[in-house]
Parts: sequence; C-alpha cells; structure tokens
Amino acid sequence: MSGGYGGGFALIVVLFILLIIVGAAWIY
Repeated sequence: MSGGYGGGFALIVVLFILLIIVGAAWIY
C-alpha cells in the first residue's frame, strides 16, 4: 500500500520543492 503511493508522493514533494527553489532563483 505504501509502496507506489509513498514513492509517488515523495517524488511530487521533491519536484514541488525544486520548482519553488527555481522560481525563487528566477524572481531574485
């Protein structure tokens, strides 16, 4: 149960954080 969902959720979180960092770098 926590196999595919856990991995997918972690991947989305990492991509979301990376997107925020890239966005902040672009703004500043």
